[in-house]
Amino acid sequence: MVERMVSLSVGIMLATSLLHALPEAFESKADSHTLFAILLGGLLAFFVLEKFAILRHSHHHEDDGHGHHHGHDKKEAGKAGWMILVGDGLHNFTDGILIAAAFLADPHLGLITGLAIIVHEIPQEIGDFIVLLNAGFSRTRAYVYNLICSLMAVLGGLLGYFTLERGMEWIPYVLVFASSGFIYIAVSDLMPQMQRRATLRETIPQILLIGAGVAIVLFLTRHAHQH
Repeated sequence: MVERMVSLSVGIMLATSLLHALPEAFESKADSHTLFAILLGGLLAFFVLEKFAILRHSHHHEDDGHGHHHGHDKKEAGKAGWMILVGDGLHNFTDGILIAAAFLADPHLGLITGLAIIVHEIPQEIGDFIVLLNAGFSRTRAYVYNLICSLMAVLGGLLGYFTLERGMEWIPYVLVFASSGFIYIAVSDLMPQMQRRATLRETIPQILLIGAGVAIVLFLTRHAHQH
């Protein structure tokens, strides 16, 4: 089930980044060249971070003669589990700033914005939880780290309330950097794992689940924009 749900996570992460967060950032008054530079820098930064993660872990395999237990490869395969926590924390931090701005403008608008973000975050957090399990996290650790990342929204809300104008100016840049993390994780870590199962019987569910992830984000994004 975890392996199948990774496909859904790929669709949700790519759609959230490419169809929601990045368009929102580029529709702002921020300079597009600067945003593209941050996107490039974010991709390279996550590449370097993953390199350090690889250097810090011994990547022996079950078949290398070192006598590792069955399932060792699967546990070591998800190198980017901790990186998705960084991207998710930044995304939640930005959501907190957006909620604070909406409430300061109009309490009713703030309530609708908060509810829309909650609905949008449910599939995202489910996807993150599945990715963390795939990366070798226990259920307890995955819950705890997801909770910590979720609390970043509270921190963003407080910062947005007390320093609203400055926080609003940084939103596009934070969105782009967070998106670079989601894109890098989906393309460099999760999709290569899916490619290892190349039979038609396994490929069709992968494609359908990726499409389902994209459809979920499209539906929720359109619903939020209508409000």
